[in-house]
Amino acid sequence: MLGRVQPGRGRTRKEKMTFKKLWLPLLILVSLSPAHAEDVRTGEGVLRVMHDRYAKSWYETLTFTQKSTTYNADGTSKAETWHEALALPAKLRIDIGPPTEGNGYLMVDGTLTILKAGKEAGTRPLVNMLLVLGFDVYRQAPEATIKVVKNEGYDLTKFHEESWEGHPVYVVGAEKGDLKSKQFWVDENRLLFVRLFEPTQADANKFQDIRFEDYSEMAGGWVAARVEVYVDDKKTFSEEYSDIQCNGKLDPGTFDPKHFNSTHWEKP
Repeated sequence: MLGRVQPGRGRTRKEKMTFKKLWLPLLILVSLSPAHAEDVRTGEGVLRVMHDRYAKSWYETLTFTQKSTTYNADGTSKAETWHEALALPAKLRIDIGPPTEGNGYLMVDGTLTILKAGKEAGTRPLVNMLLVLGFDVYRQAPEATIKVVKNEGYDLTKFHEESWEGHPVYVVGAEKGDLKSKQFWVDENRLLFVRLFEPTQADANKFQDIRFEDYSEMAGGWVAARVEVYVDDKKTFSEEYSDIQCNGKLDPGTFDPKHFNSTHWEKP
């Protein structure tokens, strides 16, 4: 009905004001829409609108306690307590077990450092795509994320749309029906990373399906409080987060292997 009204012809002042009130909210919604159709026809477009939606608000640091559960083929499982700290972009620390024991990992700018009893036990190149797509994308220039994703073998020219858990999602890296190529899925409405397919470290011919679940809005961004990993449709690993804190103070030594055993984070 509104589309047939011609403004300014034979209306009273009250009618004109009513017309403006009806149209103004629609105009605001259109102008604030962060993801126009022309922006999201490729993987690069998805990464850009993800960044643009939250670049001015997403938290800079995140800490949490993690219950990590490994599910074995024989039906048994093993749970461990991990403590994790992120400084965005590209800095992740994992303390496995009590922090005083000095065991864990550092993933900093594409390098993995293994720590045992507070001392370096090995290093190697490693890009954590969950860190890149779940966090870094919102705190670094889109060009930086695009470069990392391409270098990790994701085809940003392959793009389609799916439905996941009742919500529309963008799928980047694979054609429709292909679950055997590297790909990531992004919720269309909230522009949040929700799913990743990539080869397992143990066997490059097997793909793991990693899911970010139970998102909650926090400190201008979002946190998925549960992560689940499936291989051949069987759950092999899960993470459950608690004591989640955003924008806490993190000493630079938190991510320095030389200070791993002596530097820990503070709560805000």
